[in-house]
Amino acid sequence: MNDMTVADAAPETGQERKAPGRPRNAQADEAILDAVLALLSDGQSAAAISIEAVAARAGVGKATIYRRWPNKEALLIEAVRAMKGPLPELAGRSVRDDLIALVEANRTPNAQRNGKITACLLPEFIKDEELGRMHQAVVEPRRDVTRQVLRRGIESGELRADLDVELTLLMLSAPSMVQAMLPWSPRVPDEGFAEKLVDALLRGAAA
Repeated sequence: MNDMTVADAAPETGQERKAPGRPRNAQADEAILDAVLALLSDGQSAAAISIEAVAARAGVGKATIYRRWPNKEALLIEAVRAMKGPLPELAGRSVRDDLIALVEANRTPNAQRNGKITACLLPEFIKDEELGRMHQAVVEPRRDVTRQVLRRGIESGELRADLDVELTLLMLSAPSMVQAMLPWSPRVPDEGFAEKLVDALLRGAAA
């Protein structure tokens, strides 16, 4: 993961890379991020992916990438952000409905591809502390939405007053992630997965 650094992005003269003088092209951004995700879903490790390979896959020059991201690490994290997509609009009527919506948001038609990508990235997040922190910064706001739903349920009396929010968050997110990556248990059907997972959790968490 250290083959590309901020220093690599600067010209050979040693001068700092200046900000571009023209607006970014949204189509180029999308093509570059799609290229990263495609390479990962093809089974390439994050460490093996190079800026050259991304540029070739996206049909752009390396300079186009470096105008947008200072190094490969930043590019990978942005690709993860794009992969996860926006969070759903929560109705706020019940904890059950909101938790189901949050689980379903991670089980898109691309869930299998995203599981392969996550499996390729996880070793890098573990080995590279800085990259791991960058990844945490991406996923933490999403986790915080779930925390808010759980805390709202405690306040409304839908959930137990002594509920461990962090442990409940872990129990809710881990099965979905593991099932998408492996799948861990082929006996667990995709249909109705979110409802069954939330209902199983609420049997112990409900007030």
